Amino acid sequence: MIKPISAKEIAERVVEGKMFVLDVRNESDFNDWKIEGKGIESINRPYFDLLDGVEEVLEHLPKEEVVVVCAKEGSSKMVAEMLAEEGIQDVYYLEGGMKAWSEYLLPVKIGDLKDGGSLYQFNRIGKGCLSYLVESNGEAAIIDSARMTEAYEDFAKENNLEIKHMIDTHLHADHISGGRSLAEKTNATYWLPPKDAEEVTFSYEALEEGKDITIGHTKIEIQPLYTPGHTIGSTSMIVDGQYLLSGDILFVDSIGRPDLAGKAEDWVSDLRDSLYNKYNNLSKDLVVLPAHFGKISELDEKGGVSAKLGDLFEKNSGLNIENEAEFRKAVTENLPPQPNAYQEIRETNMGKINPSNDEQREMEIGPNRCAISE
Repeated sequence: MIKPISAKEIAERVVEGKMFVLDVRNESDFNDWKIEGKGIESINRPYFDLLDGVEEVLEHLPKEEVVVVCAKEGSSKMVAEMLAEEGIQDVYYLEGGMKAWSEYLLPVKIGDLKDGGSLYQFNRIGKGCLSYLVESNGEAAIIDSARMTEAYEDFAKENNLEIKHMIDTHLHADHISGGRSLAEKTNATYWLPPKDAEEVTFSYEALEEGKDITIGHTKIEIQPLYTPGHTIGSTSMIVDGQYLLSGDILFVDSIGRPDLAGKAEDWVSDLRDSLYNKYNNLSKDLVVLPAHFGKISELDEKGGVSAKLGDLFEKNSGLNIENEAEFRKAVTENLPPQPNAYQEIRETNMGKINPSNDEQREMEIGPNRCAISE
């Protein structure tokens, strides 16, 4: 008998580190993007190669507990039934396929704030996107929201929170922001760096240095820190004097790429100044919370992604390129492929185009690719 397994359960297994996956998508799709994690084993056999039987693949599978995945669900369900008929115990198929995996958000508590309240990270493990919710005294701010806003709405409802602010650290090119839509739905203020918003078709509040945002009655402040480089308007924020929300400027394992608006050569100096000067002058005790991660190894035992700024200046290779010419070469040459449909995603986030929900899902399929190295 086959059983469905949800994206939520997959996320839990990825964090725990135990699962065997049979991926029946095309080989190119599998090589581009798949379910990964410490202790996760996976093999790829395209569905069309299994239509006449699964005998060939049986010797490569465990005798029990196999998770079959495909793009949308249908093919994996059929292959799972064939495996069960061949005697494999506990065969699962991923509900909603890899599209559902791409959209699941895992909430992880990062820590408490000094005057009450907490900071949560929402990890979109299937795409490597990270968003944040800061809550205090019944109010909440959400930073770098995913398109799927239900997770934040449910969390706010369960915890009796009123969403007061939606903030994007920059104009995203790898995923469609839910910031503006949820701000409209909840009557929250939508914040966007003005230098990234010159072509947007909607009104917003300018996220600028010196414009602190208070959440709750305990004067928890989010202080914008202008750090261009990934985009011309990329803006970091220091939350509660403890946390550095770095957007796509700095990651745990790499640094942001400056080429997604076609301005790589122009923005390299900004990127270097933001990282090597502005960040270097901050407290090394700040906990860095990026907007993305590139490798599953960056997750901690709870599924969160974070690191002390001081540790990154010691271990992150992108922060240790002393020669400026070498730095320029590193961030403009040999970059990974650009995110899928990134131009259309940028235009959607500007309000220039309004694709359907199905079109938006298709645009976002695949890894984020916001770092200079994968």
